[in-house]
Amino acid sequence: MKFFLYAATFLLIGSAKGQELFVYTEPASNMAAKSIGIRAKSTFQKSELSGENVYGLNPEIMWGASKNIMVHADAFFSNKENKFTATGGSFYMKYRFFSVDEVHSHFRMAAFGRYSFSNNSITEYATDLFGNNTGYEAGLVGTKLINKLALSASGSVFHALDNGNQKFLYKSRRNGINYTLSAGKLMLPKEYTSYKQTNVNLMLEFLGQTNLGDGASYIDVAPSVQFIFNSRVRIDLGYRYPIVTNLQRDIAKGALLRLEYNFFNAF
Repeated sequence: MKFFLYAATFLLIGSAKGQELFVYTEPASNMAAKSIGIRAKSTFQKSELSGENVYGLNPEIMWGASKNIMVHADAFFSNKENKFTATGGSFYMKYRFFSVDEVHSHFRMAAFGRYSFSNNSITEYATDLFGNNTGYEAGLVGTKLINKLALSASGSVFHALDNGNQKFLYKSRRNGINYTLSAGKLMLPKEYTSYKQTNVNLMLEFLGQTNLGDGASYIDVAPSVQFIFNSRVRIDLGYRYPIVTNLQRDIAKGALLRLEYNFFNAF
């Protein structure tokens, strides 16, 4: 119930204006064809088990292979194992297969897949393919842009594997579903006069997971602010925290900082 109350509250705020470059999720739209993007994401969290602060670093490279296909490659680093070290990586691909474009709006759908590998110890029931678990997922995402308001929703299924020699102990919990709901609103500029204008976007996103083995779930809410400079440089600031918590996690909340730079017409 809290999930729908939060969503309804945000969607009733303001007029229909927003942005679809989300902070915690990927929309159905792709980056520009023949372009390259580089990112560095930092997360600042606290372990519920040890009480220690956990820092994560996620460098990423993105490639706009065509107007319909984009590919990401990530690496994950963390001090969760008591020293700062590489914990794994992932490969992500998205294929936009449906698009309806109108004068002040569009709707797009895409299919996506991810394969991740990790050498971390498996200490929690929830599956995290961003550094903690080896596994794969596949899903669909749809995004609607109306003037400057963007709404996006996704759903995917995943399967967790062993982390190398670290066996996945929760045999009945290997399979589950992830689901998201995102809304973004472009706050500035009020009127476009140049691509050099700074964009300021406000986001509210919900990120959930349900394990198919026992039905346990979590839902997190993640408000964020985003700045875009010269249409190339992007800075994201966000904070994620749980509102439904019956799927055990060692780390469930924390802050995010991401820096991104895009090279257009790189090929």
